[in-house]
Amino acid sequence: MNGLRVFIVDDETPARERLRELLGDFAGEIPTVVVGEARNGLEAVERVPESGAQVVLLDIQMPGMGGLELARHLAQLHDAPAVIFVTAHDRHAVEAFELNALDYLLKPVRAERLAAALRKASSEGAPTAEKLTRAADHLRESDGRAREYLSVAERNRILLVPVRDVVYFKAELKYVTLRTREREHLVEDSLVSLEKEFADRFIRIHRNCLVAKAAIRGFERAPGDDDVRWLVLLEGTDEKLPVSRRQWPLLRELATER
Repeated sequence: MNGLRVFIVDDETPARERLRELLGDFAGEIPTVVVGEARNGLEAVERVPESGAQVVLLDIQMPGMGGLELARHLAQLHDAPAVIFVTAHDRHAVEAFELNALDYLLKPVRAERLAAALRKASSEGAPTAEKLTRAADHLRESDGRAREYLSVAERNRILLVPVRDVVYFKAELKYVTLRTREREHLVEDSLVSLEKEFADRFIRIHRNCLVAKAAIRGFERAPGDDDVRWLVLLEGTDEKLPVSRRQWPLLRELATER
């Protein structure tokens, strides 16, 4: 295929058609090939990796998984595509993109602005995960929206793990282990950032571990450790995780609220 390989993600059919038309308007100057479309973030996670897309035109506001969360998942791919965000005029979104040098288009999109964004994307490549994370943090502070999924890259595909399925996060050496009822995964997020993002769902029980509040089913006394007097019992695993003396008052308070 000759031309820049473009993938379009937008929940509105007219918006996707409009972007296709604009790409055709300057095809002589910037040849492009639309290698796929998706109506939402979940469809895009499945289709983008196998499409060979070099650039993704990505709506920021979609039902379910928003554009910025999707971009963070795509950034895990070995050959991650460049991302150009498309958004209705929203001060917080525009500020987040500008602060982190992420390119964006305001709706209604104009051909000359799209062409300029494609030139930039083809020369600069994919945004870093760090830039996307900072932008996501900025937007989350303004609207309180945390991710619904965490992602793990496997053989150039993206495996999504629903946050609701996570039993605990545990920091070990340079990595954080995510545990569900079925298996474990390694994620690149720090324990500190996970604690901040998911404070309503998880609670710290030790300096190296966060557990899902909904998964706690009880506590039992720990044998002979000065720093650990209690163990937490969790749904979905037979593991008994230590609760530090420092964190025990918070856990005890949580237990009494139930």
